[in-house]
This record gives sequence, structure tokens and C-alpha cells, in this order.
Amino acid sequence: MTTNTKPDRGSVEMNSEECKGCGLCVEACPPKVLRLADRLNRYGYHPAVYAGHGCTGCGICFFVCPEPGGIKVLRRAMEPAAELAAACA
Repeated sequence: MTTNTKPDRGSVEMNSEECKGCGLCVEACPPKVLRLADRLNRYGYHPAVYAGHGCTGCGICFFVCPEPGGIKVLRRAMEPAAELAAACA
């Protein structure tokens, strides 16, 4: 059985020291790749953390975060379809 998984289209960098643990990004994330950590940050909050895979790069978490500098979304450049087809041949 083969697993057909899509490559990640983005990545998220979380600044755990800026996070106040409100959970808005966790609830807003469509692929549900964010969660609140078990550990506490220096302010005593459970910061949001990224699972490490599955990000679509949509940026919704960035826009709902009330903390400036709390979340950085990085979008990956996608290969053009022709190059991708040639690589698979």
C-alpha cells in the first residue's frame, strides 16, 4: 500500500516567548498543525507550537495572533508543473 502525501506548502516559526497561550492560532489553523505546549514560557503561559509538518502556508495563524512577532509563516516555492513532471519521468 502506498501513501499519497502532499508536500508541505509552508512552515511556521513560533516565538514561544511572545506567545500568551490564547489559542487563537490553534483554533484557526485549517490543517490543525498547531497546539499548545505542555511546558511554560518565561511568562508562565503554555505557548503554541508547530507540529513540524503539514503546514499549508495559508497564514491564518499569523493574522489571528494578537502578539506582534509571535508567528512567522514561511511559504515554500512550488516547482512549476513541467519541471515536476520531468523530474518524475
